[in-house]
Amino acid sequence: MSKRAEFEAAAAQRILIKDGPYGTEIQRASLAPEDYAGETGLEADQKGNNDLVNLTQPQVIRAICDSYIDAGAHILATNTFNANRISQADYGAQALVHDINVSAARIIREAVDARTDGVQRFVAGAMGPTNKTLSLSPDVEDPGFREVTYDEIVEVYVEQARALVEGGADFILIETVFDTLNCKAAIMAVKQLERELGCDIPLMISLTLTDLSGRNLSGHTVEAFWYTVRHAKPLTIGLNCSFGAEQLRPHVQILSDIADTYLMAYPNAGLPNDLGEYDELPETTAALTKVWAQNGRVNALGGCCGSTPQHIAAMAKAVEGIAPRTVPTIDPDMRLAGLEPFTIAA
Repeated sequence: MSKRAEFEAAAAQRILIKDGPYGTEIQRASLAPEDYAGETGLEADQKGNNDLVNLTQPQVIRAICDSYIDAGAHILATNTFNANRISQADYGAQALVHDINVSAARIIREAVDARTDGVQRFVAGAMGPTNKTLSLSPDVEDPGFREVTYDEIVEVYVEQARALVEGGADFILIETVFDTLNCKAAIMAVKQLERELGCDIPLMISLTLTDLSGRNLSGHTVEAFWYTVRHAKPLTIGLNCSFGAEQLRPHVQILSDIADTYLMAYPNAGLPNDLGEYDELPETTAALTKVWAQNGRVNALGGCCGSTPQHIAAMAKAVEGIAPRTVPTIDPDMRLAGLEPFTIAA
């Protein structure tokens, strides 16, 4: 059975639980700058380069992954949000991108495969948005200027996706999409890799919103974004980061009504306080996301910024026994999108 089919079978049985972020847990490990750098020989200060920890301190990543599995997670994402050539250039570590991604996926693969409890779990190779945008100019005096080209972003994502698959990822998760064009480059990269390898690489796509009106940074509404990426036939579509569950609720509801595929949402643990820290208790996050489940809005739930294994455990317990969302059948109308959706009824 293919991984796509295995996911569909598992999603028919229960609301699946995705893990939470690695950054918070890595910070709790109190690593010194030399711990981040390890034996890489990198001269630049690597403190804060959480992706490099996959290579230099794999036991830390394994322990975090195990804690999420113990909390009840079925979907385990790799610690590779910034493990691309563009983002790693900030640390002078771009030459290590392949090794970082292979190691990251292998750690999670081994952690998942080590469990013998009969629970179906999956490895999602996470690809973040990079720190460049294809839709907007960084120069207010030159609206047409771009620091990178579309083809360059595609190449960056092909490199990352190839290494994640090599390391054992079941799916590719394009997450925290703030620029729809960056996302389309990532989709293109995975499709190219599929042709290169001659195999199906299921896609998970997750949008992030930049304001309460429900748009991402490049201006798309939730509905318009879905119509823009629907052609890729993602295994899951969803929302992550953005806000806490309370503020994300109406946008999850919109997407749930229109997306004819599985929906995965993983909000932040509330909104940050004045110090940038997250105070929302696991029980609060669990109660808010349980409402989504009770209303038939989600197929998979997890946590983003500020979430801990305790948040994931609370969510898993809260939705246990609740039926997963039924994927809707959508009328075959022509659905187009600029920044707003446009539908031509059949």
